[in-house]
Amino acid sequence: MINIKKFLKIGTKISFLFLITICLIIFGLYFYAFISPSISIKTNGKFFIYDKDEKLVYQGSSSSEWINLEDINPNMINAIINVEDKKFYKHRGFDYLRIAKAMYNNIKSGYVMEGASTISQQYVKNLYLTFDKTWKRKIQEAFLTLELEVHYTKDDILEGYLNTINFGQGNYGVENASKYYFNKSAKDLTLEEACILAGIPKSPAYYNPISNYDLSIKRAKIVAQCMLNNNVITEEEYNSLFQNQIEIYGKRENNNLQTLMYYQDAVLDELRSLNIPTSLIELGGLRIYTNLDLNIQENLENSIKNNMKDDSTQVAAIYVDPETGGINALVGGRNYNTSQYNRATKSKRQVGSTIKPFLYYTALTNGLTMSSTFLSAPTTFNLSNDNNYTPSNYGNIYANKKITMAAALAYSDNVFAVKTHLFLGEDALVKTMKTFGLKEELKPIPSLALGTMEINMLDYAKPYTTLASGGYDKDVHFINRIEDLDGKVLYERKKEEKLILNYNYVYILNEMLTNACNTDFIDYNSPTAINLKGRLTHKYAIKTGTTDNDHWIVGFNKNALLLVWTGMDDNSSSTSGYSKITKNIWADTIEESLKEKEVKWYEIPQNVIGLLLDPVTGEYITTGKNTMYYFIKGTEPTYYVSANK
Repeated sequence: MINIKKFLKIGTKISFLFLITICLIIFGLYFYAFISPSISIKTNGKFFIYDKDEKLVYQGSSSSEWINLEDINPNMINAIINVEDKKFYKHRGFDYLRIAKAMYNNIKSGYVMEGASTISQQYVKNLYLTFDKTWKRKIQEAFLTLELEVHYTKDDILEGYLNTINFGQGNYGVENASKYYFNKSAKDLTLEEACILAGIPKSPAYYNPISNYDLSIKRAKIVAQCMLNNNVITEEEYNSLFQNQIEIYGKRENNNLQTLMYYQDAVLDELRSLNIPTSLIELGGLRIYTNLDLNIQENLENSIKNNMKDDSTQVAAIYVDPETGGINALVGGRNYNTSQYNRATKSKRQVGSTIKPFLYYTALTNGLTMSSTFLSAPTTFNLSNDNNYTPSNYGNIYANKKITMAAALAYSDNVFAVKTHLFLGEDALVKTMKTFGLKEELKPIPSLALGTMEINMLDYAKPYTTLASGGYDKDVHFINRIEDLDGKVLYERKKEEKLILNYNYVYILNEMLTNACNTDFIDYNSPTAINLKGRLTHKYAIKTGTTDNDHWIVGFNKNALLLVWTGMDDNSSSTSGYSKITKNIWADTIEESLKEKEVKWYEIPQNVIGLLLDPVTGEYITTGKNTMYYFIKGTEPTYYVSANK
């Protein structure tokens, strides 16, 4: 028979020893943290982003306008403490009872429904550019929280926290946020304004009053309720709040572009991918010098605003300098205030006929020429797996005769493209895209020639940059140089370049792409960008692409490459007219950006010649409409050679 008293006595001893052990471990951790070097809380995690002219355009994770705690209105201090960590001045970094309660509620509910981070823990997170959710990272967070608590006063920690916390809309720090949202310093905040600001950090994208005013007020009332529950404000004060609309300012002195944050987010994504030691990122602070051109970014944003309809269709665009591979502008959506999802860097879409230039480069390198012909007519392809494939041209428009590669590209003839693709072998285009620098793994399928596979725009910009640069391997990039706050260079992009394509074929292809708005090709069909003819003052290589749900245009010369996409996030069909709208966005942006610049075209290689031939058939004619075809010397059509002997 079990001796209950003896069992309980043993259990009590074990529990006591366990408690003593835990206390000793905690004491040891605090002691180790105390003897460890202190972290610098006014430089950690700072990053400054500069444009191509090395002008400061963005500050993140902390602000140059560091404001002392005594200069922050008590309304703000009380609001943030009561909603985030009411025991802040009582605990030593961790609210153990709150942690236990959160764990119990999460286990009871079956999913993570609440957290228990203190202000000290959150501040540690704010000091880092990257902070994943691995156990190793959580342990680092816990230890750094101990270091913070033993080396700094509570006022120091709270001051640092309020100067680094994310208040949404690109505002880090209470002074920046106060000026942006309310056009006043943090020392002048009212109770209502303080509640609004204190409510934002829980979800900066959703609780800021620019993105969603009603949601921000709802959250602010929760903050006020916490203050009332903790007897910080009276019931009379609580009841007087939010009776009238709160005026939101929502402006900065400079850089009020609604799309600029998409570029900045992309910069930070690239930063995380670079070979920079984590310790330098976390402890030193960074100055990041980028390729951003604010004028081009503004041109792109204005063009989107002026051309797009008032509907839910979205947009993405990337503007690249082909000479360097530097990205001068990027848009990941219509308005960062309403959607922070970066479609240019995160999403994948079918690229449609914009893939055809790479198909025809493959054809040129395999013996075909601009004047090579296939029959343009409804065609069913019998494939090796006993399946049939029947592509169709846009609008079911066919020549019903043989047309040249040049004509097929100008009209974006799908049947011609699939015939070329199958003639070369389905692996050929896959290999070409790899050569051009595409990372996406493509499948060798018949419809690949029509761009049916989904590709990310940033990834897709790489092969087009290779083409626009004249065949050079250019890294498409945002960041040129990174320095610490003392000016020590931590990273600098190498300017090495390697010719990876045959320039003869690149030149011929780029000339062929100018026919997208060449009136000489107006015949049984019209070139795909003919409506832009009267709007363009420079020479461009252009390719459009349209699927059931996507609208693309890519165009370039030696000075600029611009990719533009429009479509619906849920892959449904956008409202009519977006094929034209997408082209207009491209034309307005690139023309405005190249205005008053010396625009260059590609130099013709010595062994490439131009011949005037029939635009559609490629035949040699002495009268009537003709256009320029280009050939490597010795590959001219035999009928032309015979006619000119």
